[in-house]
Amino acid sequence: MVRRIDVTGAGGVRLAAWEFADSPKGRGEHESAPGVLLLHGLMGRASHWAPTARWLAERHRAFALDQRGHGRSEKPADGPFTREAYVADAEAAVEQLGLAPVTLIGHSMGALTAWQLAARRPDLVRALIICDMRASALGVASQREWEDWFRSWPVPFATLADVRKWFGEDDPWVERPNPARGEFFAEVMAERADGWRPVFSRRQMLTSRETWVFHAHWEELAQVRCPTLVVRGLDGELGRAEAQEMVRVLPFGQYGEVPDAGHLVHYDHPEGWRATIEPFLEGVLTA
Repeated sequence: MVRRIDVTGAGGVRLAAWEFADSPKGRGEHESAPGVLLLHGLMGRASHWAPTARWLAERHRAFALDQRGHGRSEKPADGPFTREAYVADAEAAVEQLGLAPVTLIGHSMGALTAWQLAARRPDLVRALIICDMRASALGVASQREWEDWFRSWPVPFATLADVRKWFGEDDPWVERPNPARGEFFAEVMAERADGWRPVFSRRQMLTSRETWVFHAHWEELAQVRCPTLVVRGLDGELGRAEAQEMVRVLPFGQYGEVPDAGHLVHYDHPEGWRATIEPFLEGVLTA
């Protein structure tokens, strides 16, 4: 069972949070269970976490958040889409949903939001999982590549099959086919009068990205005081050397990697993802 609970984020922005439970009865029985909040990456949405959230719900109060500009949450024309806004939104979700002390699980940009919140409000965060997000600056060239990539999208797409094929097979910016990537992007498309278009604004995504892509985030990482697992896909964007350095910088860091997975670790290889993070979560529960 899944239910939506609206949360009021920074500046009054309406955010859609989604609670996962096996049944309404199970939801009541888990009121005192430890909380977990899942934060998707740029262009993602809460539904991308559904397989993970469902098994987490067996022992946790499991929520996934559509972050501002994404999914069913509000997409304010003028933003802001700053780091401060995203972190304040996650803080509001933890507090309004009564999840503290929470385990935060973030992918990519959502992982950065998670560790920035853990650094800012250690009283709210019990544990942290960082999935395939770099602490180093990516730089100007990376932002320009994203601008070019967004311009290359052949929108509108005539069908969802075309979405899956382009992102899974035909995208010239990707080295090799990945059907899971096609499915990932099919989930963030909506049908309009002229065809299928993303549920987010590409302009807003670039605005959001430029607030963190030019900066390194090592200092905030070092301020995290809770147990933290850094996970990378073997073929993801976070290299092994940087991931291991992140673990070294973290006061209570651990390392994990998922074979046969790229950047979309939990989507590419859900079984390997679960096998990697479940022992860490078990340790958090029994600590």
